[in-house]
Amino acid sequence: MPKTFTRAGRKHITIAFAAVLAPITMAGFLAVSGIRINTSYSLPLGLYVRTSDERASLIEFCPEGRFAIQSSSRGYRTHGFCPDGAVPLLKPVVAHRGDTVEVGARGIAVNGHLLPQTVPAPKDLFARPLESWPTGRYEVAEGTVWVASPYNPGSYDSRYMGPIPTRLIRARLRPLWIFER
Repeated sequence: MPKTFTRAGRKHITIAFAAVLAPITMAGFLAVSGIRINTSYSLPLGLYVRTSDERASLIEFCPEGRFAIQSSSRGYRTHGFCPDGAVPLLKPVVAHRGDTVEVGARGIAVNGHLLPQTVPAPKDLFARPLESWPTGRYEVAEGTVWVASPYNPGSYDSRYMGPIPTRLIRARLRPLWIFER
């Protein structure tokens, strides 16, 4: 004879389903409405909203090629909606067409100004080797931007990927509500 649920048992199951479905539904609603939740350390924790302002200094993009493979297979990005099945990266744009970027042992400098916390690490947090972008001086080309996080010395950004093709940009963002960490 199959076991039947008591009224209290059904209530617990309903609460459990609601607890699982509510965050998924909320995340879907926020994504459709143009709001992004950032929980990574590349930007301050908070809510960001899509903007049509081409000058917005924050972007959402899906890396491609070996950078997509490395960032998703190593767990730098969780499951999401990029072509590789992982979440997009949210990063500050630090250099645009015409800027000069210098990559070196001290980090990334843009137009002669060294950016904080951009020294490339030889290994990630799990001691896996990281290959930094080749040392040198680069003129930012048409159709590319450079991204780097001054918030996190371990950010996976242009210190490893180099210039990001603008065709990979899915959205430009602005902060909506930022939480202090």
